[in-house]
Amino acid sequence: MHRLLQFTLDLFDPAPPAAPADGEARPAAPRKRKTPPAIQAVTDARPAELLDQVLSPAAFRHPRANREAVLGDSVVAFEFRRARRRNIGFMVGPEGLTVTAPNWVPLYEVDAAVRAKSGWIVKKLGEACERQRRVESARIEWKDGAVFPYLGEQVIVVLDPRHAFDEVGAVLNTQGEALPGMPRYTLHVGLAQNAQPQQVRDAVQAWLMRRAKELFTERLDHFAPQLGVAWRKLVLSSAGTRWGTAHADGLIRLNWRLVHFRMAVIDYVVAHELSHLRVMDHSPRFWDTVRTVVPDYAELRGLLKDEALPPW
Repeated sequence: MHRLLQFTLDLFDPAPPAAPADGEARPAAPRKRKTPPAIQAVTDARPAELLDQVLSPAAFRHPRANREAVLGDSVVAFEFRRARRRNIGFMVGPEGLTVTAPNWVPLYEVDAAVRAKSGWIVKKLGEACERQRRVESARIEWKDGAVFPYLGEQVIVVLDPRHAFDEVGAVLNTQGEALPGMPRYTLHVGLAQNAQPQQVRDAVQAWLMRRAKELFTERLDHFAPQLGVAWRKLVLSSAGTRWGTAHADGLIRLNWRLVHFRMAVIDYVVAHELSHLRVMDHSPRFWDTVRTVVPDYAELRGLLKDEALPPW
């Protein structure tokens, strides 16, 4: 059996006390608060001197945070893990920062590495927060008049109970003349006006997935001969972070939500996965292969990271 190889597209300060009148005893000066260390473990029982940090949440907090770092003006609560690896790894995702270190690396070296990487960490966390804000603002309220992206165009959902659209579930109308700044595409769905949001979402998703299968097949057939490879099977994926994978046996897996992007972005992902059938890594030779069919792949690759898609 051939070994299966898979590659993935990776409170307020209290007011000062009033001065005592002459002859009154002055209160004892408060003890000086100790300065917390720059990096420390996060525990459930925090010392009293860190109460101000509890009341003022960290700027960036991972839901499974077990360690904190003060990086410049930001407090970063991150997830720290041990793993079998050769060096210290940093990953910034939607949940926050995760730091992974080999079992043999002492904590002080991990702390030093986090401080050394502080600029990059804070920048990436800021970008991740901004991206999450944009994703949430793109959330769709599934009803008549909902708007969703399709091939880079905005499409309005029209609930049309006069038609069942039994064969295809919905019909896309691209001939409409919209007002300036308004979408001109409409997707007519055979549902009643009082259809539940889940029904509307499922109907639109089913239509998008059918279109995705057709479009991806067409683009795979277009690029495979140019790259001198043969693909065997296409499978649609609903992965949260991966846009595509390629297997050595010719199986191509593509995320159906790529249909939200314009065609040029879809072409990049298709060419990327097909190129893995020639070069099974991300070496310079691999990127040279992608460039032969998609010269502007770097710009298109950036769109996959920067453009906010509606959460499903």
